[in-house]
Amino acid sequence: MSSSSFQLVFIFCFSILLLLIMPTSMQTVSAATTNKASAKTYKKFIKSACNSTTYPKVCYKALSPSASAIKTDTNKLCNIALSFTLNATYNASSSIDSLSKMKGLSPSEKEIIHDCAETTGEAIDELAKSLKTLANLQGSDHKADEINDLKTWVSAVLTDEYTCTDEFDGQKVSKAVKNTINKSVLYLAQLTSNCLALFRLLDY
Repeated sequence: MSSSSFQLVFIFCFSILLLLIMPTSMQTVSAATTNKASAKTYKKFIKSACNSTTYPKVCYKALSPSASAIKTDTNKLCNIALSFTLNATYNASSSIDSLSKMKGLSPSEKEIIHDCAETTGEAIDELAKSLKTLANLQGSDHKADEINDLKTWVSAVLTDEYTCTDEFDGQKVSKAVKNTINKSVLYLAQLTSNCLALFRLLDY
């Protein structure tokens, strides 16, 4: 085969290869662009929803990592917000329980820790019950009543959380105990308050 013939064959083969590769490459770029646009849309949806809450920054930080799961679904948004709050309550409960193992606690500190552990446990029960109800909401024939139940239970959680810190009044409590409880309860109260606000967005 002459040199010129070889070049023609090479050019022909290379052209065919380009034709095969280009559509795939274009599809990949197109898919990446679409995914990026979708992610932006999902995060915009979450940001808009969080702006209706009392603590929008806390809300967005908690929910934005789950944007691809939430998409633009209000029910999923509330579900994940509630799940996140429940998980945070478990963590707070663990932190409060660890305080009971501290040495040198006064009788009043022991009582406060015990009561806070108890109210946190009640909060976990209320949130778990709320999460189950929310998960079954779409198939329910009594959506309005169940949403009211959700709000009642989550409001009770908020009351439980503040009851815990109210016990500090008039009591001599160490900085370590007070800071741990205050930090946990404040964060939970913000998450819980946000859940209540997000429930108003449920389209039922």
